[in-house]
Amino acid sequence: MKKTLTRIGLILAIIAVVAGIGFTIYGIYKKATLNIPNPVATMEVEGYGTIKMELYPDKAPNTVANFIRLANRGYYNGKTFHRTIPNFVIQGGAEADLTSSPKLSDIMDNVETDKEYNIEGEFIANGYNNTILKHEKGVISMARSDYSSYSSSLTTQGYNSAGAQFFIMTEDNTQLDGIYAAFGRVTEGMDVVEKIANVEVYYRESELKDGETAPKDSDGNKIQSDTPKKQPVITSVSVETYGVDYGIPKTNDPFNITSWMMKNYGMYANY
Repeated sequence: MKKTLTRIGLILAIIAVVAGIGFTIYGIYKKATLNIPNPVATMEVEGYGTIKMELYPDKAPNTVANFIRLANRGYYNGKTFHRTIPNFVIQGGAEADLTSSPKLSDIMDNVETDKEYNIEGEFIANGYNNTILKHEKGVISMARSDYSSYSSSLTTQGYNSAGAQFFIMTEDNTQLDGIYAAFGRVTEGMDVVEKIANVEVYYRESELKDGETAPKDSDGNKIQSDTPKKQPVITSVSVETYGVDYGIPKTNDPFNITSWMMKNYGMYANY
């Protein structure tokens, strides 16, 4: 009896995953055949204004599905822009202290075992041959980790480590093409993006003088370069899908760099 119930549970889990992928594929098919507009995201940033972005499911379908789910279920409400670099990017989608990561319950209901998740990077270096959206000014792309400095064997783990954080380009940068998953473009509110990019930060690594050290917070921890003194707050993000259900994104378990470091070197990762 116990084995039968286990098998039933496994079958139901497989059906849920297949159904989610099926809805994503169906959503893209429906959009293409009925000439439905691309999804449009509206982001409100407290004290700065509104940013509107067109999303491109034909270029990064799983990434778009993930962003839509997180946005329309309220995940981004109250998150901040924690990294701002003029003439490069503004990065956001996390808590001010960077402690938050999305969980399965943020993108779906009736989760039996809730846990953090990542999604695969939809770009050429990771084996995706979809049409590349270049990292031009105004393009939105997924942030991810880079573990290659620890070992070249960990490159793929970094490729598949995106979750909720994103960045918006404030200038063209072709060096990011093919190694980050670009999935949309700002259509209104680029002036808001520029204002956020130019907020006052604690310091910039490139501007530290010889012998000068980075400032620390009240707990004695190093403050990351390009961190705004007052992080702009995302009050809400919503996505208009024009009736198309883009489904539940395909997910994978996050890579634990700390466990890897302990196993291979007997020390904690410093990142």
